[in-house]
Amino acid sequence: MKPELDAFGQGVYDFYQGEPVVEIIERDDGYIGTSRGAAGYFAPYSEWPLDEQKASQLAQGRVLDVGCGPGRVALYLQEQGHEVVGIDNSPLAIETARLCGVKNARVLSLTQISRKELGIFDTIVMFGNNFGLFGNPKRAKWLLRRFYGMTTADGRILAESRNIYARNKPEHLAYHERNRKRGRLPGQLRLRVRYKTIANGLRHDATEITCKPDRLCYYLCRSHASMVHVEATKLRIRLLSLGKHNGGYYFG
Repeated sequence: MKPELDAFGQGVYDFYQGEPVVEIIERDDGYIGTSRGAAGYFAPYSEWPLDEQKASQLAQGRVLDVGCGPGRVALYLQEQGHEVVGIDNSPLAIETARLCGVKNARVLSLTQISRKELGIFDTIVMFGNNFGLFGNPKRAKWLLRRFYGMTTADGRILAESRNIYARNKPEHLAYHERNRKRGRLPGQLRLRVRYKTIANGLRHDATEITCKPDRLCYYLCRSHASMVHVEATKLRIRLLSLGKHNGGYYFG
């Protein structure tokens, strides 16, 4: 990602340097809101939602932290004695993660990961809605097969998503219907992150994604939908917890 597009990374880097940060999230239907705030990306374990705390205890062995940002989860697991590799497509987020103490943090997009590049893992972590980076069902199956080839026989994926059907605000329900009319799943999102004068996003390379280069495509799902996505990937899915803090699901 080019520096002039790294809105997320610039925000977390500035926050690390002590600056106040407001991150704007813009959806492709024009809906605009703010993120939970940069402080959440640096929160210590004691301030994590209970479900994240519980899920993190299921990590075992060598860990890949997908979308590690400035290293909140990677740092905690590293402190617990795990060998952790953190990846993110944001150069400034990775620089910040290294400044925070993550030993192995790499600028790498989700589609670039491979067994040859990173090795074998016992656990893959996708907290902070990073399960949404799968983008769509076709892309999810492709990436899950790749994950399967990068994990040990008893490897596990700890991932978070949201129950989008738990929302009842008209603007969100209208967006679900908009997606359906366009032949997309209700939980698919196209987002742009804005910070100061920077607007960025990530273009997924999957053929079914039509995001513009400056947008970030997310796929939020329910547990039964995820079961369909891992079908034929040789992975088993188990609902571990339903988080009340943001409607999140954790899977293993």
